[in-house]
Amino acid sequence: MDPCTFVRITVGNLVIRASPSVSNAASGNWFCKIKLKSFPRQVVAVPVLFRTESESQSRLCSGEVSTVAACFTLSKAQIEWSLTKPERSVLSVKVYSSVTSCGLVPSLGEKVIGLFNVSLDLKTAETRTCLAHHGWVELGTNDKSKKKKNPDLHVSVRVEPDRRFMFEFDREPECSPKIFHLHGNKRQAVFTCKFGIKHSPNLIRLSSLTTGKKHTWRGRKGWSITIHDLSGSPVAMATIVTPFVPSPGSKRVSKSSPGAWLILCPDGYIMKPWGRLEAWREPAGFSDVLGYRFHLFQDDIATEISSSSSIRTKFGGSFVIDGTIAAADTNTAASLALSDGSFDLSSRLSTRSGCESDFGFLLPQAQGNLGFVMSTRVEGVEKQSRPKVEVGEKYVKCVEDAATHVALAAAVDLSMDACRLFSHKLRKELR
Repeated sequence: MDPCTFVRITVGNLVIRASPSVSNAASGNWFCKIKLKSFPRQVVAVPVLFRTESESQSRLCSGEVSTVAACFTLSKAQIEWSLTKPERSVLSVKVYSSVTSCGLVPSLGEKVIGLFNVSLDLKTAETRTCLAHHGWVELGTNDKSKKKKNPDLHVSVRVEPDRRFMFEFDREPECSPKIFHLHGNKRQAVFTCKFGIKHSPNLIRLSSLTTGKKHTWRGRKGWSITIHDLSGSPVAMATIVTPFVPSPGSKRVSKSSPGAWLILCPDGYIMKPWGRLEAWREPAGFSDVLGYRFHLFQDDIATEISSSSSIRTKFGGSFVIDGTIAAADTNTAASLALSDGSFDLSSRLSTRSGCESDFGFLLPQAQGNLGFVMSTRVEGVEKQSRPKVEVGEKYVKCVEDAATHVALAAAVDLSMDACRLFSHKLRKELR
């Protein structure tokens, strides 16, 4: 198996340095809009530093400096598209300040302070890391008066290879599909997926809080997914260990009592726990969301490495484990950050390698992180779902590592059905 080419652009160490006389240099009043052609704009608040009269020292005005502010990932096709025109490889960081009115109105708009553009060498970044910019740049254009100095922006922009293995189910996980490895235009079968269900009465009789009527439902349990290599040997497994059942007085699996999957991988002649996925369903505005938590087993201890996040049940979304960034959209991503080291998901051993990047400006200790680990797309409950899985190259040391992440992706997909309202029937493959 060969990984596919991806490039990751990371923007970090954003700080504004301004004179104390500059208005609006207060907490929450400065922010940046970071834009790359064909990608959604990312908005992030920026800490402010005040210059002293001698400008030999600076004083932190508010908040801590964010190690990573924004992140963009480009596939091979997106890289080639960006290289066709120079302006498509330009990253822009536009700085704004909020405009307030004597404290009577929270905000009357925004004022542009300045713009910073940097060209990215995407072609070189396919094979090696490039630091596109690191340091201070002056913003704005004051009237030629030297009494006022323009604010400065500190920013680091790094472009680096982020190769990933890509896999795709040819049918829904409950239909026992084949799983293909994708590389360019090539599509090669590498795994088979076997769905199983242990039939059990497990009837649950609950009273409705509104009508007082009693309903009888069958708990969703006994589901399992086994991933086999082409020789037929099991190389990973996901199985329900905590049944998905409705909370008292409702038709949904609640956060207080979630169902759970155990993800297992081979260890010699036995299967050992590798991770645990909890899932539930909860209302969010005018629709419902699938909430989830993921725990990684370290020395037989489950450690939560993916903060609670959610996927919209109607439209679907992405389950993502990515240690480089805090999730900008909690509906589509799970954040993953560790302050004192990182987890090696392939060997399940903790490493204390620290941070080897330039991101750590003004922080007492740079934070180590996992970088991109994996992602999988989940379709809405009424749609056919053929999960496509991406796994970071450094987390695949052998076939079993890839299969474990694929099993986790299958568990995420099946959780959409396991958390369906109990007043709705499941498709026949799941009954």
